[in-house]
Order: sequence, then structure tokens, then C-alpha cells
Amino acid sequence: MSNAPAPLPALTLVLGPEELLAERAVAAARRAVRAVDPDADVHDLAPGTLQSGMLDELTSPSLFAERRLLIVRAAQDLSQPVLGEVEALVKNVPEDVCVLLVHPGGAKGKALADTAKKAGAVVVDCAEVKKAGDKLTFIAGEFRAAGRRVGQDTARALLDAVGGDLRELAAACSQLCADTTGAIDADEVRRYYAGRADVTSFHVADLALEGRTPEALERLRWALACGAEPVMVVGALANSLRGLAKLGSAPRGLSQGDLARQLGMPPWKVDSLRRQLRGWTPDGMAKALTAVAAADAAVKGGAVSTAYALERALVDIGAARRDG
Repeated sequence: MSNAPAPLPALTLVLGPEELLAERAVAAARRAVRAVDPDADVHDLAPGTLQSGMLDELTSPSLFAERRLLIVRAAQDLSQPVLGEVEALVKNVPEDVCVLLVHPGGAKGKALADTAKKAGAVVVDCAEVKKAGDKLTFIAGEFRAAGRRVGQDTARALLDAVGGDLRELAAACSQLCADTTGAIDADEVRRYYAGRADVTSFHVADLALEGRTPEALERLRWALACGAEPVMVVGALANSLRGLAKLGSAPRGLSQGDLARQLGMPPWKVDSLRRQLRGWTPDGMAKALTAVAAADAAVKGGAVSTAYALERALVDIGAARRDG
């Protein structure tokens, strides 16, 4: 059985707006062509550098018969004369030449993308990753590719800590793999991001809104000891409660994407708030907001003990949830 690497397709269309996935597809194409031919000629072409007549020169038969890879970036922005040359190329790619078109999708330049598909291009889907579930799958895949496995709670903790940007999530996964050994659990993620005051404060808020008052109190004391500002903790509590109230009053039956747009927050945050909303009533939320307002006044008014004011707020929030 041959172990020779599979050759790169003659024509590849990298289609979609997710930049990280597109960059990885381009990097994979470079590796693939170099695996087949280490001396392969790679030309990375942006619309501003691709001039009329260049493609004929770059694809003309080579005396040395080396393989060539032509990467055409931002294919939707090609000028009209060059666009016609690229269309002709994708319809008839010369031997020993591989063409890779990068297109973000959408209406602009769609005819070229359609032409590539009709010509038999291998399509690499780089659609935007919007749903929280898909981002959790992405996180798990990043760890798996690094030879590590994580549970759903760990992936969710990382999503909550870092946010929904795919590039930042990938960097966070890589950093955690480099800086830790053994199993990575949700507590490990939270410890790692403890230096970020916003993450620490929102973790306190999440625990409080989920009714996990003892854990919220423990995390609060630890956060304050690590330098978290009391006003940031109050802000996180208020922000999270407002998010719960908005979600509770939103129309029923909306998709996650439509709901996220209406509430003005990312889909992963909507998913998190949905879990926290269970067990809350409008009356309970009103009591919790009153408790946070009292804490805000105490913190900003120079209370004798801001720590006590925050602890009191967490206890009152837990009681409001139970009463509801």
C-alpha cells in the first residue's frame, strides 16, 4: 500500500466569511502541495497585485515541470479584466497547476464562485460559526486535534470566559494545552482566566443567578483577594439580571439567532441565560434587582465594608430565586 500524500485538487473553492477557517484551508493547501512536491511554486495573489496577463505567465508550462499553487484571495474584489481571466482559468486548469479561490460568500462575485462549482471545484465550507452548540463542537475539536479531551462543561466554561470569537477560542485552546498537563476541567479554565477581572466577576454572577449561593460567595472572596473591583462585580450582577429580564420578556418561538439579534447579545450568551432563567419568576427578578441596586449604592457610596455589601447581595439574590 502506498503512503504517498494525496495530491491537492486542481481547483479548490474556499467559501465563507469565517476568516480563521479560510486561513486554515489556505495553510492546508500549502502543506498539501509541498508534501507532493517540496519545490512547488506557491503564488499568493490579492486583487491589488493580480494584474491582467499575470495568470498566463504564472500558469505557462515550466521547463522544470514543478507543481504550482495559485491562491487567489478576495475573489469577489477582482477587477473586470482579471475576473475574465480567472474564470477562463478555473474552467481549464493546466496540468501541474492547482488553483485555490478564496471567496467570503454573498452576492458580490457570486458568478465566479458558481463558475468554480460548475467546473468541479472542491468546496471548503467556511460558513460563520454562530450557534453556541457549534462553537462548543469547535472547542472540543481544537482540544482533540491537540491530543486532549474535554467535557461539555469545560468547553462551556471556556466559551463563557473567552466569548464567541473563533480566533480567540482557538488561541485559548492552544494556550491551555501548552500550559497544562493532564485533564482540563471547568475549574482549570476558570483558574486560568482568573486574572481577567471581567471573567471573574461574571462567573460570580453566573453562580448567583443559578442559585449556587455558597459557591458564589466563595468565588467572590477569592475574586476580591485577586484584585477584582467591587464595582465590576456589581456591574456583572446587574448586567446578567438585565439579560435574564430581557430574555424572560422576549417573544416565544424565535430561533436562537433571531432571539440573539433582538436581545442584542451573542447566541452563546442567550444559550447560557436560558439555563439560568429556569427557576426565576418576575417577582424574584424584581427582588434581585433591588438587592443589586442596594449593593451598587453601598459600593459607590463608600460603605464601611464593600465585601459585606456584595455578600449581602449574593445572599439576597439566592433568596429571591428560591422565593420565586
